[in-house]
Amino acid sequence: MNFIFILTALLAISTLFSFVNARWIRLPGVIGVMVLAIISAIVTVAAGSAMPGFSRLILGLANSIDFSKTLLDVMLGFLLFASALHFDVNKLRDNLRGVLIISTIGVVLSTVIFAGLLYELLLICRIDMPFIYCLVFGALISPTDAVAVAALLTKSKMPDRLKTIISGESLFNDGIGIVLFVSFSEVASIPEKNFSLVEATKLFGQEVFGGLLLGGLLGLIAYRMMRVISDFQTIVMISVTLVLSIAAISGLLHVSAPLAVVAAGLLIGSHCFNRHESIEHSEELEKVWSLADELLNTVLFVLIGLQLVTIIVKPDYLLIGAAAVVILLAARALSIILPIAFLRRSLNMQYNSIAILTWGGLRGGISVALALSLPESPYKSLILTAGFVIVVFSIICQGLTLNTFINKLASKQRPLITE
Repeated sequence: MNFIFILTALLAISTLFSFVNARWIRLPGVIGVMVLAIISAIVTVAAGSAMPGFSRLILGLANSIDFSKTLLDVMLGFLLFASALHFDVNKLRDNLRGVLIISTIGVVLSTVIFAGLLYELLLICRIDMPFIYCLVFGALISPTDAVAVAALLTKSKMPDRLKTIISGESLFNDGIGIVLFVSFSEVASIPEKNFSLVEATKLFGQEVFGGLLLGGLLGLIAYRMMRVISDFQTIVMISVTLVLSIAAISGLLHVSAPLAVVAAGLLIGSHCFNRHESIEHSEELEKVWSLADELLNTVLFVLIGLQLVTIIVKPDYLLIGAAAVVILLAARALSIILPIAFLRRSLNMQYNSIAILTWGGLRGGISVALALSLPESPYKSLILTAGFVIVVFSIICQGLTLNTFINKLASKQRPLITE
């Protein structure tokens, strides 16, 4: 398939799914689109001989797209920039301590707890997967997904403070998650290599602080360029060029592109929308990126669903994935409880907030992309299948029930959180 055909087919399928959902199903946008994509993938696998034309199209399209590169190198930067651009920096500043603790210490705790519980489960199931691969799985699945969170929390009735913490956490936890994933993956692929805390710390510093510095520098340059002109077309071009430049330069410097894009988006959003001389242009720029965010989210969730046809699903792995959902929720809850237990006063947070933070921690395409990027091994199929189960459960089940969950919890426990 050539590029034009792939792009056309992908957009046509996304448009069709979006239309069917808006006209008849009427689920929240990205959830309805993903449900239809999953149904199409299942139909493709189950009835390939009965509908050869449809099956060839879906299989060919899914196999022609490198999902990991498409998301991590192209789409993710635009999606994160759009989310950061509209993020309330004042609310982030007020809750910065909670955001940083959950996005760093919380991710490490979740990774280790998830890996330990999963390892014990696999031993019971008589599946011999080394503990290092459990850590790899924990590292790619523990960070919450900024794209999924932004897409599904938009109309959520979650209290503003918790929404800020979850959204802020999802923007910043990629740094520690990627460092853990890269470090554990290297150890897994090179058996004689041991995990080095010193190397991991250096990698963390380079990825995180290098990414923040790059994003801040390029974001400042872009902001100053936007500030001195009034041509809206040029302002939009500057913002698009900024995102693409960060993606290109971060790859050369080996720093975190997601964090760089987030830093640039927060910088421009906190200044341009509030202090730009042309309020009209600021509002128009916000609308442009909001539209781009919604369109790319639709395409992304179609891609996630279609990736199901590319993996070999075993019933045992599906059961392990179902158990992994429970394990991850437990790990997520413990990774929040422990910091709150030691820092409850400084975090100004009640224990009854834990349930909402746990259920609202959504996983998405980044986890799938990282799993697909793993080198071939006897354990990749299990990690990929179980990861898909977790992502699908997170987006569909947690996403659809989040408001109901919050309302029921609020009716039973008051006050829900400390403001």
